[in-house]
Amino acid sequence: MSRNKTIKEALIAAKHSLKESGAGEYKLDAELFMMKAANMTKTSVLINGDKELTEIEEKLFNSMVEQRKNGVPSQYILGKCEFMGHEFFVNENVLIPRPDTEVLVETVLNISQSENFENIIDMCTGSGCIAISLALNGIKRLAACDISQGALNTAKRNAEYNNVLEKISFIQGDLFENIDKNTKYNAIVSNPPYIPSGEISSLMREVRDNEPLNALDGGRDGLDFYRKITEKSLDYLADGGYLFFEIGYNQGEDLKIIMQKYGFDSIKVVKDYAGLDRVVFGFKRRGTDVI
Repeated sequence: MSRNKTIKEALIAAKHSLKESGAGEYKLDAELFMMKAANMTKTSVLINGDKELTEIEEKLFNSMVEQRKNGVPSQYILGKCEFMGHEFFVNENVLIPRPDTEVLVETVLNISQSENFENIIDMCTGSGCIAISLALNGIKRLAACDISQGALNTAKRNAEYNNVLEKISFIQGDLFENIDKNTKYNAIVSNPPYIPSGEISSLMREVRDNEPLNALDGGRDGLDFYRKITEKSLDYLADGGYLFFEIGYNQGEDLKIIMQKYGFDSIKVVKDYAGLDRVVFGFKRRGTDVI
């Protein structure tokens, strides 16, 4: 009668299989899958290598390994990822939060130290990682907006999980369509879709085949949402209010031109930890009207 694999045996086989499939962080992925399948900490997995897996544990572990081999991101398989030191639920309705986006959150918080932002719109909120991270770091009121109800359901779950649900209003709609114009905001922050349509097919398989297309496709030149958000933001920002965007590495100069067209001042580009342009921000000139 055949026995189930031990933890060590299963890990060795999985790491080899994942490496052969081209999965990037194959060692880490295998260990994380084992932690979930066996309901153990990383330390427990390491010191209990000779423990035989149950049939259910081995089946669950093998299922996660197969998904990863087929290109499903490990964050979707595990259902969670880390951002700004906190855990967030992720699924096929939302983009997986990236470390690059932490630069956007940090930039907003840095400016808020002098400007004292009290209310902020997070446009295209997705998982809610930006709005929730801002709320966790002292911003009192936020509106988190997305066209996808599935994304908003995930964002609400994340806000509740991180104990900031009372600080955030979740609004479903196409950009600003359901936001009250009578409320003026200190800042608007957005990580919108910014991949040019023609480049979608060349993205990594994990991104192209699994993450939501409507959160990636920024139109012909990747700038469609920047134009729309910048123009409409004038109706919702208070005079002197700030507009912050995450951008692709080569979009900084184009976005500066767009923001200048609509009357934004002191526009700056912030680089990420790799030295690439990552954030553009500026403030609304007093008395600026929609053009």
